[in-house]
Amino acid sequence: MSFVELLAIAVALSMDAFAVAICKGLSMQKMNYKHAFIIALFFGVFQAVMPLLGYFLGVQFQNKIVSIDHWIAFSLLLVIGLNMIREAREKHREVDESVGFLNMSVLALATSVDALAVGITFAFLKVDILSAVSFIGASTFIISFLGVKIGNVFGAKYHSQAEVVGGVILILIGTKILLEHLGIINF
Repeated sequence: MSFVELLAIAVALSMDAFAVAICKGLSMQKMNYKHAFIIALFFGVFQAVMPLLGYFLGVQFQNKIVSIDHWIAFSLLLVIGLNMIREAREKHREVDESVGFLNMSVLALATSVDALAVGITFAFLKVDILSAVSFIGASTFIISFLGVKIGNVFGAKYHSQAEVVGGVILILIGTKILLEHLGIINF
């Protein structure tokens, strides 16, 4: 997997966290950088751990499904991408300013479930998992921190568009994987 593809996946996966971070920023009367750091840390760590778990799950089954792994990768990324687009069109509930452990753990888990499925895909694609999860975690941290700031400054205007873009990116990457495996394109 190329750096550009990994970057695209990292950004796409971070869009749910970005949207919630914007809402967290909206709920702050005044920008609180300590809270922004805590929010970004939770999202970054969960986004790094979930694909790692998915990778180890995928490795367990890789030998049994090697002949259809490209279809599985395509299907997972398609479903995740379509789900992100669908969620972007729904009304988002209000998110409070709390950065307590339980509150942040629930939000971070909810925004990183997609990363678990991507981790399974990484196993099929034989991705260098430690580099990938480090990059995903760091990217999500930065994007989430910026999301809190953007939410605090600009409001809720852009969070739905971010989720749609993330979904489209995942669908395009899944399609590319499938087309390469079928020999239709060669990048």
